[in-house]
Amino acid sequence: MNRRYFIKSGGVFLASFGLMELAPSIWLKVVEASAKASDNGNKKILVAIFMRGGVDGLSLVAPYQESQYYEMRPNIAIPRPGKENGLINLDGYFGLHPALKNLEGLWREERLAIIHSVGLPNNTRSHFDAQDYMESATPGIKSTRDGWLNRILQIKKDASASYFSGVSFTREVPRSFMGGASTITITDLSDFSIRAGVFTRNVEGGFESVYQGLQSKDTLAKAGKEAFEAIDLLKKVNPSRFKPENGAVYPNVPLGRSLMQIAQLIKADIGLEIAFTDTPGMNWDTHANQGGANGQLANNLRIFAAAISAFFTDLSKRTEDVLILTMSEFGRTVRQNGSGGTDHGHGNLMFVIGGNVKGGKVYADWKGLRQSELYEGRDLAVTTDFRDVFGEIVYKHLKVKELNRVFPNYDCLKSKWRNFLP
Repeated sequence: MNRRYFIKSGGVFLASFGLMELAPSIWLKVVEASAKASDNGNKKILVAIFMRGGVDGLSLVAPYQESQYYEMRPNIAIPRPGKENGLINLDGYFGLHPALKNLEGLWREERLAIIHSVGLPNNTRSHFDAQDYMESATPGIKSTRDGWLNRILQIKKDASASYFSGVSFTREVPRSFMGGASTITITDLSDFSIRAGVFTRNVEGGFESVYQGLQSKDTLAKAGKEAFEAIDLLKKVNPSRFKPENGAVYPNVPLGRSLMQIAQLIKADIGLEIAFTDTPGMNWDTHANQGGANGQLANNLRIFAAAISAFFTDLSKRTEDVLILTMSEFGRTVRQNGSGGTDHGHGNLMFVIGGNVKGGKVYADWKGLRQSELYEGRDLAVTTDFRDVFGEIVYKHLKVKELNRVFPNYDCLKSKWRNFLP
């Protein structure tokens, strides 16, 4: 690590193994715990879940009334509702994958909205490019320096902002969080809080050794001091003391552990506004042996749904202020391939889940699966730009009105929104 990178990066990334690395964020800022706790009472919280790999939205929520769905997927289509291992009927036209059974209750309670046929307006099928475009919210532009979630935090930043406004439960800083606002990236709360200080000196020593001999010691020392103040604050608040409630059982997988710890931060009233996580260990890039009602995809969906269901069970009434948004960089081909899987596609879906969602509805300008309506003759068309989904959440849920700053070079008009939020 060279001096230039260190100075430029500024912030601190604390991984679960207790060592520090630098992350693209500005110098850390910590306020008193009491100020954070009182301020959080009026905050809305967004939890973003990125399903990296391009999940097959046509399996998650399938248009079972269209014969083309079964004709083009003879081995992997999910049976119609009422049949063995069949889809869960949603509205007489669309059905939910049976492995997502744990989400059915949220749908019936009208806390789950499904936005279908959504995605990028450009035609990339590169995982790297598509994820970059979605997380920067500037499709087709690779030079954007910051992510859309960081831009929200930049706008919302004020004198009472919490250092823990933006927290990502990932091993690396996600593209969505890169930018000028301070954020935390972590994999485990118990290690971040340094277990009542047992490892503080070791971590501090490691940090000192990183910048030992650099010329800008005064600035770096300030950053280090504030980082340790953040560690000390979290140690005092100790979110880990909040155990799952209401009988919630999180699956023992990275997503389950991340959502459990996000729930702990929410209960701790430490000022969380935006949380981010992804789904390591779950293969959504199902080029081969995808399976239908059972198999590779179904196994991952079962765990995915169990984790989200546990989160809402755990938080109970607190979910009135919490919204989960799921996303994936693109969908998959309508027609199955010769390996019993699907290839990189275009249109996909997003789940929006929360106590203040106009759920129980599939929101879509649905063109269908007829050959003439498919994008490039092979994929589900994108009829809702992903930024319109993001924009409605930013404007209505997070109460950020400066959409032109969050979504540069895009006119995020209300008329384009699906109105899944009141």
